[in-house]
Amino acid sequence: MFKPEIIEKFRQIPTPFYYYDLDVLNVTIGRSVLEAGRYGYQLHYALKANSNPKILKSISSAGFGADCVSGNEVQAAIENGFPASQVMFAGVGKTDHELRLALQYGIESINVESIQEMEVINELASGMGVKARVSLRIIPNVDAHTHRHITTGLEENKFGILPWQFDAVLEKLRSLHRLELQGLHFHIGSQITDLGVFKSLCERVNEINAWFTEQGYLADIINVGGGLGVDYSEPDKCSIPDFESYFRVFSDLIELEGRQKLHFEPGRAIVAQCGSLITRVLFVKEAVNTRFAIIDAGMNDLIRPALYQSYHKIENLTSKGEKRKYDVVGPVCESADCFGKAVSLPETKRGDLVAIRSAGAYGQTMASRYNLRDLAGEVYSDEI
Repeated sequence: MFKPEIIEKFRQIPTPFYYYDLDVLNVTIGRSVLEAGRYGYQLHYALKANSNPKILKSISSAGFGADCVSGNEVQAAIENGFPASQVMFAGVGKTDHELRLALQYGIESINVESIQEMEVINELASGMGVKARVSLRIIPNVDAHTHRHITTGLEENKFGILPWQFDAVLEKLRSLHRLELQGLHFHIGSQITDLGVFKSLCERVNEINAWFTEQGYLADIINVGGGLGVDYSEPDKCSIPDFESYFRVFSDLIELEGRQKLHFEPGRAIVAQCGSLITRVLFVKEAVNTRFAIIDAGMNDLIRPALYQSYHKIENLTSKGEKRKYDVVGPVCESADCFGKAVSLPETKRGDLVAIRSAGAYGQTMASRYNLRDLAGEVYSDEI
């Protein structure tokens, strides 16, 4: 819910822009740290959700580590206050340059996803005269029951090492003397709202961890990834995810051995609700069986609805008219450039301000300059 004085200030700012409510961000950070701290869990923020420097500094200052999936994310994490000793580097296709960067910084762990990657890291570490701390990214074959494009824990996905490869992986580890096994890493997908999925993950993690322990490999880190979803329908009523229930699932079900510590990689759950994409209505256009509200934000600014058919709550901030239904669309030369169909809004006209809510995760960070459009700016609650 935007206060009237904030909306008045929005009128003076060129659109589109991302508005970040830092109070919501800080409360979310605090709640996640509080609930994870009850069990001594380590949190690593997933930079891919939002790599805005101001947001990164807020998160790093709360004691988070970082989960990175590119060399540039590793660099951004360290530049914005995340200790190298708490940086994880995942990704199915790391370049030699990116791996050298990670080794140079001496990060906490590189999450390896294939035997060939293990061999490459060993060779690079040998050339640099260093040891490479690695975790094995495991495919647990647990269905996240989320969109197929953001499901990552099934055998058909491109990520990770499959159970039938475990023997070969351990045999290879014994011969690669520049690799030091740190942990086992699991990540099954994103926007998971059914906690039963995480219960299934715990069962598989326990089985796989027990197998590696029996083989003489006791991993210090058991990293269960991220994936906790947010409420896109009610961003004001449910602005803070249920971290309490989420972490309790793992406390109740995960079986750790000896010195093992449990790590998590939240991204969306931390930043989604603090961000909104603010845009103006350019035109209202009548068409066959529909009415278009054409806004100045496009799919290049927020691609999730076009890419994942994702729902975002859309609000007209400056009209109190009678409700009507609109297809809310952008100016990009693609029919997929649509943020919502048959959206119920107060009667909408040219110049009205519109907010696309819950856009703090995978919004600005996935933006492009398609159609040579300018990138949307950013505005922070402590600056207006």
